[in-house]
Amino acid sequence: MEKVWLKRYPADVPENIDPNRYSSLVEMFENAVLRYADNPAFINMGEVMTFRKLEERSRAFAAYLQNELGLKKGDRVALMMPNLLQYPIALFGALRAGMTVVNVNPLYTPRELEHQLNDSGASAIVIVSNFAHTLEKVVYNTQIKHVILTRMGDQLSPAKATLVNFVVKYIKRLVPKYHLPNAISFRSVLQLGRRMQYVKPDVINDDIAFLQYTGGTTGVAKGAMLTHRNMQANLEQCKAAYGPLLRPGQELIVTALPLYHIFALTINCMFFIELGGRSLLITNPRDIPGLVKELARYPFTAISGVNTLFNAMLNNEEFKKLDFSPLRLSVGGGAAVQKSVADRWEQLTGHHLLEGYGLTECAPLVTGNPYDLKHYSGSIGLPVPSTEIRLVDENGQEVALGEPGELQVKGPQVMLGYWQRPEATDEVLKDGWLSTGDIATVDEEGFLRIVDRKKDMILVSGFNVYPNEVEEVVSQHAKVLEVAAIGVPSQSTGEKVKICVVKRDASLTVEELIDHCRRNLTGYKVPKVVEFRDELPKSNVGKILRRELRDEESKPKAPDRQDAA
Repeated sequence: MEKVWLKRYPADVPENIDPNRYSSLVEMFENAVLRYADNPAFINMGEVMTFRKLEERSRAFAAYLQNELGLKKGDRVALMMPNLLQYPIALFGALRAGMTVVNVNPLYTPRELEHQLNDSGASAIVIVSNFAHTLEKVVYNTQIKHVILTRMGDQLSPAKATLVNFVVKYIKRLVPKYHLPNAISFRSVLQLGRRMQYVKPDVINDDIAFLQYTGGTTGVAKGAMLTHRNMQANLEQCKAAYGPLLRPGQELIVTALPLYHIFALTINCMFFIELGGRSLLITNPRDIPGLVKELARYPFTAISGVNTLFNAMLNNEEFKKLDFSPLRLSVGGGAAVQKSVADRWEQLTGHHLLEGYGLTECAPLVTGNPYDLKHYSGSIGLPVPSTEIRLVDENGQEVALGEPGELQVKGPQVMLGYWQRPEATDEVLKDGWLSTGDIATVDEEGFLRIVDRKKDMILVSGFNVYPNEVEEVVSQHAKVLEVAAIGVPSQSTGEKVKICVVKRDASLTVEELIDHCRRNLTGYKVPKVVEFRDELPKSNVGKILRRELRDEESKPKAPDRQDAA
């Protein structure tokens, strides 16, 4: 296949980046806080935290981990919270102490949380009280020795903190009862840490910065080992691709995507820290009216999101009244951006939505549309600088230009491998090339388009749902004989989970199944459509053929299918 990459990037986008510009993310952070000390770094619920405050608080957190908890370089620290000021404090504190950060989705069920904590071997966790009841159920089955507990408002001013914590707990009743007798409060940690000596460890680019969990086709969540170099490479690639639009020390990005997700972690957090930008943290992005009220208070210059978020904002009348004149950068990813959404965004804001493509294993950005495009391209763009891409057939041979093939990636952002899973690593990483499992085409100008997924992964609002995991949970129900999970189109979430079930007991109902799934799966993984069938299509060796089930979705609805949502 002819090498056509980078032909259409503007002249000020370099072909290559330096992934070793800093010795580690710690050095990157230290340089940023020196340059932008008195600039706002994060804003949440009206509270502003400057780079200087972030440096002081993260240093105190690091000192506490080192001294009081006695944690060593390379120990894993889990973070389980939504977008709050506590997150960047704990994040950079753990990194500065030489720890490996394990990001945890706060909405995990006890089963999911127990697996991730045990697989990572995390010895400490920072968790917001809203989800402490989940941890309580599994903490004694894990290696967790230290629980650091925070409340929603704990990093706000005293009066506002009291009000927010009261409303969250007693008015909205968002804090179920829990019992974690040995937990220490986040505020106490910072108070104690300020009196302790922080000793900067010898952190280098080859050290693991994050265990970022992803499922893969097996459905077993695996920790992608992202080194300091992987993360730095990707923030430099973001800077190369989007930086010409932005002014150091002057930008404000809307962070509605959760920082525990690799998309927001790299672009909204790491990239904007290095840039000296402000990040407006949205704690509950599902509250669109509340989100729009926040946006009205701040003249934002950049925003990232998934298709469903952009669509929800565009359908809000108050959002349409906002002033978009400061906006310089709009980035869509996590799932395919629909043309109708992109067109409406451009009509309203005057800026086109730059769609990109990435995956957890690549920290995440792989391709992006050039910032000087005048309109939505319908593609996932071009490889970002220092990234090689090829499309191969089932025999590993490169396909001809315009022909579909599996997308493979090589570059400094590609993960080290999967944590303690060498066989799984060998399946996807060969000679530095990462097999993505996505089928793509490339045109004569180098623009890529995803045409299919080799994997059976389902994308719900930008979050991965793996059929095997859903099937495993459903099959545990005593009345289920067989089950297959697939993704079907959804106007609100891009895709939704559908299960096709063969009953073991004729009395099985949709309600029973959904209730069972809700107890064992995070909300976005819970099936929204249930179809009972007499049998499932299978290959000659008995393998259930999900593709046939997906193909049937273009036909009229089966008579015994029910929407569960």
